[in-house]
Amino acid sequence: MILLKHFRHYYLKYGFQFLLGIVILVLIDYFQLEIPRIFNVIITQVEDNELTAITQLYEPLLYIISIVAFMTIGRYLWRFLLFGNGRKIETDIRFEMFKHATKLSQNFYSKEKIGGLMSYFINDLNAIRELYGFGLLMLIDGLVLGGMVLFRMFNLNWEMTLYAFIPLLLMGILVFFLELKMEHKFKVRQESFEKMSDFTQESFTGIQVIKAYVRELKEAITFDKKSKEVYNKSMAHMRYAVFVNIIIDVMITLVILSVLVYGSLLIARGNLNSGTLTEYISYFFTLLWPIFALSWFMNINGQAQASAKRIYKFLESDVDVKDIDNPIKDVTIDGSITVKNLTFTYDGDKNPVLKNMNFDIKAGEMVGILGKTGSGKSTLVELLLHVYNTDKNMIYYGSYDINDLEIKTLRDHIGYVPQDNFLYSDTIKNNIGFSFKEPISDEWLHEVAKLSDVHQNVLEFKEQYETILGERGTTVSGGQKQRISIARALAKDPTILILDDSVSAVDTKTEEAIISNLRKIRKGKTTIMIAHRISTVKKLDKIILIEKGQIIGVGSHKELLKTNDAYKHMVKLQELEALVGEGEHHA
Repeated sequence: MILLKHFRHYYLKYGFQFLLGIVILVLIDYFQLEIPRIFNVIITQVEDNELTAITQLYEPLLYIISIVAFMTIGRYLWRFLLFGNGRKIETDIRFEMFKHATKLSQNFYSKEKIGGLMSYFINDLNAIRELYGFGLLMLIDGLVLGGMVLFRMFNLNWEMTLYAFIPLLLMGILVFFLELKMEHKFKVRQESFEKMSDFTQESFTGIQVIKAYVRELKEAITFDKKSKEVYNKSMAHMRYAVFVNIIIDVMITLVILSVLVYGSLLIARGNLNSGTLTEYISYFFTLLWPIFALSWFMNINGQAQASAKRIYKFLESDVDVKDIDNPIKDVTIDGSITVKNLTFTYDGDKNPVLKNMNFDIKAGEMVGILGKTGSGKSTLVELLLHVYNTDKNMIYYGSYDINDLEIKTLRDHIGYVPQDNFLYSDTIKNNIGFSFKEPISDEWLHEVAKLSDVHQNVLEFKEQYETILGERGTTVSGGQKQRISIARALAKDPTILILDDSVSAVDTKTEEAIISNLRKIRKGKTTIMIAHRISTVKKLDKIILIEKGQIIGVGSHKELLKTNDAYKHMVKLQELEALVGEGEHHA
């Protein structure tokens, strides 16, 4: 663990606390070994009839009480320092992981599952914290206390110590190899937990679909299988751990019996006295703790190493969408956009999603991007937001190539309403004021809510703007989610506003009101509306018509009706659909 570059610097960051905790731990180890020595002196004095008055016990007893008091305080301190450091490091690593997660591109998240990633932040991180806290204690205490005990045991009787130490050494070698297998079993357990976590997360997210298709029983059976798999892997790990501990217990018991037998023989021959054997046996029992500690350390270390490799792999994930060296910062973008020969292909795909696109958007224009589902509209938006990388000289904001602009600077100028209208499980006020560091003012909050035509809906809620939404905004309707998302983007008052099919869930009257409000308040500012519905874009300054990733027409509604057959066909088809819909409604 100390050699992995993502973790070793924490030993330096919290070096003073670690060092102080270790020093206190070593002092406790030293003084606790004084107690058997004092008992040896007392027993020997009794055997030799040198203890003639009870007052002779005052000094050694006072020494023992002082040691116990110091050990009590010291154990609190090293726990606070070492275990506290473990918690601090856990917090630091979690923050580092989250910060890295925010830098990863959409490419990464399209390949990874959220449930699996969550297991890194919970189970795997707990295993690493255990190593920094409890594991470090086991390692230091095992080595230092074990070394001190062995030194004193050799000084008392080196032959008996050698006799006891050889089987203990063999036991340690055996346990080492057993623990290697333990690490593998823990890794398998973690992988099965990751699969269950991912399945659970997906099930909760899609619970409405599960209920709509009456798939509760099937999903429950699948969950039961995955849960049992975690149980079986965990039990396999636990059974193996119990097996290792039983081997250790049996071997230690045999060694203790042999030491007692051998020590009794030495006393019978007059080569050892009762006080020395008592001290020796006390040391031997004390030695059991370092042996167990080192065994537990190997167990904890094995688990932590398996988890660390998983987290290490996550932290090493490439950040493929990032700023160039010395990007352009702190500039004002006027709102004009130029796209030249834009071609884009997703990683792993052979065919391009967008092909040789060319268009201009002037500052202050209201532009509609129209196309059927799957035509590439949302991909174009994601490229404009620099969610994916494009080649040089393909997208310009004013005179600046998108690749030369700092990503933060670019996105600070853009307000974005995504297609899925994601809302946080927070108050409506905080959702609308998401782009602000400080709470949004009530005046501006109400203003943007009115502009997005959601103000009256919010007032009908019991808590109004303090209403806490469910996960992903499930408390409100689809149309209300869209309008709250629009209010969130308007609150930012951006130079460029991009709405990705953001009025599809509202009726035509509400749609017209929103577009009319946008035209009034966004004079001189660029607005881009992605849509598949003619009514959304027909009153805009310009319409860019996309089909299968290519631009097949650019112009106003009237111009396209005159010059573009595909557009005329789309208009007639949607008018027919509207008439059919009205007929069914009246029927």
